[in-house]
Amino acid sequence: MLESLVHVCLAGLSAGMFIWLVASGLTLIFGVLRVLNFAHGSFYMLGAYLCYTCLRYIGVSFWLCDVIGQLGVCLVGFFVERYLLRRVYDLELAYQLLLTFSIVLIFDELVKLIWGAGSIGSPSVAGLSGSVQIVGRNFPVYNLFIMAVGPLVALGLWLFLEKSWWGRIIRASASDREMAGAIGVRVPTLFTAVFVLGAWLSALGGALAVPYVGLLTTGMGETIIINAFVVVVIGGLGSLKGAFLGALFIGLLNSFGTRFIPTLDMFLTFILMGVVLLWRPQGFFSGVDQ
Repeated sequence: MLESLVHVCLAGLSAGMFIWLVASGLTLIFGVLRVLNFAHGSFYMLGAYLCYTCLRYIGVSFWLCDVIGQLGVCLVGFFVERYLLRRVYDLELAYQLLLTFSIVLIFDELVKLIWGAGSIGSPSVAGLSGSVQIVGRNFPVYNLFIMAVGPLVALGLWLFLEKSWWGRIIRASASDREMAGAIGVRVPTLFTAVFVLGAWLSALGGALAVPYVGLLTTGMGETIIINAFVVVVIGGLGSLKGAFLGALFIGLLNSFGTRFIPTLDMFLTFILMGVVLLWRPQGFFSGVDQ
């Protein structure tokens, strides 16, 4: 029983780190730009498909393909923010959601046109494809690697946003964009950079998911964005600390639900979100902490 519990916890933590990578970019974009980007999951999907394509047709190392996939998504994110989202910053939330949802549909259809509507098998990563024994049972090395990547990304974001000059500028612009513009900050350019950073975080998760998920599908972006939205809501809109804790909770909850309550697996995250919203509507951490 102890072996099973430990491995369920480890599986939940590794799954939670993928959710965290997507949710971190989502909450960063909302905290600074005040835009709920429903298309954020599409960046995750594009990161995975671009990394796979590089592996399949160029044949270089997985890590180089990972970087190429991330750079490709960053370029897409630049055009999305510069030529689409920038036009709806001052409009009501409903217009932002409609625009970002239409972007989801466009990207889904583009993926189907380029890669087909079927599932694509994902490869393993040399050096990280084995397993190690933990409390008497084998556990994938790649999952342990992902469990290390998530906290490292969280630490990097904290250092960047709290300790760097750019981080101070971003936090100042998030708090009062008019005042930041008055003192010489090029707020539109800054917003583009923040959006690209958020897209990069999602693409990083998607590219790293290639050896993890087993199959790439056009619906993988929608699947993870649902969990990411739940994480952002229960963690507190705009809170990176809340997003990290929320991702851990959701990852563990999904893992335990799949193992012990499979009939309620799909509903557990929404039950948790409902309980948190009833108890603390502003989420674990209220306000923008970046």
